Amino acid sequence: MAETCTRKLIVEVCNARNLMPKDGQGTASAFATVDFDGQRRRTKTKLRDLNPEWDEKLEFLVHDTDSMAAETLEISLYNDKKTGKRSTFLGKVRIAGSAFVKSGGETLVYYPLEKRSVFSQIKGELGLKVYYIDEDPPAPPAEQKPEEKAPETEENKPAEEAKPEEEKKEEPKTESNKETKKEEEKPSPPPQEENPKKPEEAAPPVKVENQPLVESEKKPSKEEKEKAEIVRRSEVTISDFELRSLTSDRGRSAYDLVDRMPFLYVRVVKAKTGNNESKSPVYAKLMIGTHSIKTKSQSDKDWDKVFAFDKEGLNSTSLEVSVWTEEKKENEEATQECSLGTVSFDLQEVPKRVPPDSPLAPQWYALESENSAGNEVMLAVWIGTQADEAFQEAWQSDSGGLLPETRAKVYLSPKLWYLRLTVIQTQDLHLGSGKARNPELYVKAQLGAQLFKTGRTSVGSTSSSSANPTWNEDLVFVAAEPFEPFLTVTVEDVTNGQSVGHAKIHVASIERRTDDRAELKSRWFNLVGDETKPYTGRIHVRVCLEGGYHVLDEAAHVTSDVRAAAKQLAKAPIGLLEVGIRGATNLLPVKTKDGTCGTTDAYVVAKYGPKWVRTRTILDRFNPRWNEQYTWDVYDPCTVLTIGVFDNGRYKHDEAAAKQGKDVRVGKVRIRLSTLDTNRVYLNQYSLIVLLPSGVKKMGEIEIAIRFSCSSWLNLIQAYTSPMLPRMHYVKPLGPAQQDILRHMAMCLVTARLTRSEPPLGQEVVQFMLDSDTHMWSMRKSKANWFRVVGCLTRIATLACWIEGIRTWLHPPTTILMHVLLVAIVLCPHLVLSTIFMYAFLILAFRFRYRQRVPLNMDSRLSYVDMVGLDELDEEFDGFPTTRSQDVVRIRYDRLRALAGRAQTLLGDFASNGERLEALWNWRDPRATGIFLVFCLIASLVFYVVPFKMFVLGSGFYYLRHPRFRDDMPSILVSFFRRLPSFSDQIF
Repeated sequence: MAETCTRKLIVEVCNARNLMPKDGQGTASAFATVDFDGQRRRTKTKLRDLNPEWDEKLEFLVHDTDSMAAETLEISLYNDKKTGKRSTFLGKVRIAGSAFVKSGGETLVYYPLEKRSVFSQIKGELGLKVYYIDEDPPAPPAEQKPEEKAPETEENKPAEEAKPEEEKKEEPKTESNKETKKEEEKPSPPPQEENPKKPEEAAPPVKVENQPLVESEKKPSKEEKEKAEIVRRSEVTISDFELRSLTSDRGRSAYDLVDRMPFLYVRVVKAKTGNNESKSPVYAKLMIGTHSIKTKSQSDKDWDKVFAFDKEGLNSTSLEVSVWTEEKKENEEATQECSLGTVSFDLQEVPKRVPPDSPLAPQWYALESENSAGNEVMLAVWIGTQADEAFQEAWQSDSGGLLPETRAKVYLSPKLWYLRLTVIQTQDLHLGSGKARNPELYVKAQLGAQLFKTGRTSVGSTSSSSANPTWNEDLVFVAAEPFEPFLTVTVEDVTNGQSVGHAKIHVASIERRTDDRAELKSRWFNLVGDETKPYTGRIHVRVCLEGGYHVLDEAAHVTSDVRAAAKQLAKAPIGLLEVGIRGATNLLPVKTKDGTCGTTDAYVVAKYGPKWVRTRTILDRFNPRWNEQYTWDVYDPCTVLTIGVFDNGRYKHDEAAAKQGKDVRVGKVRIRLSTLDTNRVYLNQYSLIVLLPSGVKKMGEIEIAIRFSCSSWLNLIQAYTSPMLPRMHYVKPLGPAQQDILRHMAMCLVTARLTRSEPPLGQEVVQFMLDSDTHMWSMRKSKANWFRVVGCLTRIATLACWIEGIRTWLHPPTTILMHVLLVAIVLCPHLVLSTIFMYAFLILAFRFRYRQRVPLNMDSRLSYVDMVGLDELDEEFDGFPTTRSQDVVRIRYDRLRALAGRAQTLLGDFASNGERLEALWNWRDPRATGIFLVFCLIASLVFYVVPFKMFVLGSGFYYLRHPRFRDDMPSILVSFFRRLPSFSDQIF
């Protein structure tokens, strides 16, 4: 039992901050207890310290490495009273096993202390380092004789103690051996449960003596744990989201969101001929009506290929499987095909198979032939669905066979980090002879294709501080795993345009941190010039990989993932998203086939989080049916699922033409998860609308089934109360301009990685799904955003018109009721807020029955695509920089100037109103400010005498007075405010 414990969990309890005083004297004597997998460890007690520092390392044995991700590490803090009384609770931290990292990737993470109950008074945070180490299991001593073992142990024992580092280096090499041994040992627990005495009798005495005491004490809990694990694995519920990994969709047998598509499966294994000495190539041929396909010609007669025919597209009720040989005569170069026989199947008698049934075993069938006898073929024929495990690797009749460009695939975006380089200063620079009196220097850093520069600084000849130029500037890059090998830092001289020297930083050795509280050590690097200058100075930098940020690789308004980059900050999923891509209808032709008729080879790409899925390509159909189902783990409900439909332009028989072809966009659908009800299936059709330089065009409709499952309402509601982004985005935020640059860099990295996959996900596909052009100028989008603002202000204008109607006695009964309500508010002010919220509750409850039942899709009317001109569309599709002629650019520039002029006037009016209000207090107009001074004095005396309730009541009655007592001219206050001065008359 001890031999299987080859993994250790290390928990470093570093320190705690801002603990709650619990000893009655303003302090606390804290200690920590750590529980993991039935094991408990305890730290020392730090007396009278609200910011204790332990720096203790605790070790735990991981009994089952496969179930470590399902375990939970719990650290509790207590106040040690030292008087025999029960220790008071200071807080706890719970960490899921899925957040554990391997040794070498650990960082100091501060976890906020959680309450044990609602009434607990807890505050502070706990700093931890949690990681695991894989160790080699000890060699079984039972294989050696006891007589030979004794002297060898005495001789080798000092050598083993003297070389601990060598053993650690050999650990990665033996990981595969450990996994093999674990698989061999896994079948042993069931017989131990049936016969508990057999392991004790079979265990050799030497093995028992060599076991550590801790392991022997934990052995009963290990057995109990294994039994509990077996029970837990047998009861998989809908809340067990982590058991469905990112790539486990294909193995799932539950295709409940899509239709079952019947397929005829034919597995051709091998053939056996009567003449076994013949070395002629042999192939098998399958025919169903007009459908015909054959295997490769092989001399060994072993194919083992599976063919899947869409049963709805078959035009015959019989299947013929024939075997042919290619014989070459002595005096002829051409080969002659000879039939070895045929076997026929009636499709009405073919058995049906639905997973999880076991695969159908192939059988030998005699081939009927007049010329040759004794020939047989081994094959299996059955009718299944797309849920069959053989479907993914089979030749598919509706997607072009085994072409990789038409296969269904799952892609994963690379894991992205922010790399922060802080350039502090340089020293001992060798600028060379003949230098300028005050040369200007700057530092540039390059990571892959990303290049950033610092500001320029001058180097003096007398001042020591200026001789060592200082920058203290941050340069932030986007790094993708696996990282680029080096980060190159170069010092450039602007005066002579030459490089002073450069240094290379190994990215894999850069320190990682999860927040800004971890102290980073600065490092010095020597600058290297050309071959004749091995040393040209040194540079002082601080560099780290920021794991506390989420690297945005898509537009902020359609983001699908908000998790931090560091694994230690990972949280358990709150739900499961299931998407069934059923099919499309009425697709328009995108390209021509053989230069005569139009056709469409459609496939679907869905993206949520780092996981991309691509369905198989259905060839030459305007109503394709995919019926594929995929799942994603959901960590935040306020995220967006993006689904795009494309025409496969890379599917061509000519490889040269396929390399030049691009996939054509057909349409896109976005669905926000927060608009979906939990545990409900949405089955709807969405219009596929694409914007082209010639205008908007409807390309068809797509049918999608969606289900958002969530087992805990508490976790779902808690997600709405938590910040949208990780903590570092608020503690040390990035500027808007810097975020746009980094988002563009992240999009380029994701695009480059996915285009290098096999089969590749085209650059045009990735950019269309990520909305890479969202930052580009578009007159259409500007108008759409303007009308969105107008739409929001319209509701305010509607409310103002309703109030104006009450004020002008447009409906006298309503105005009288408002007078009564005003009196009630003035006399009973404590009922104001309760009345407002009660009205809001009643309005929302009344509108619940009229809520949106269908998830909203991209709106063409809201996007303002129906009223946009061709020139505006051409401007939107124009690249950056522009490729249009000067006359076209001049016309567009003049139009933009006219639009910017109106915006400029609006901004000027807004600024003038603020300056008028400021001028009232700065005596810019002495008479106006003097009038306001006298008014303030009189108002103070009036409000001292008149009760505030009477003032409110009188002001309300005055505002709601009858129109016969009104004047059409502006009021005194408005006229006075408009006469105040502003700075608009001082602008040229």
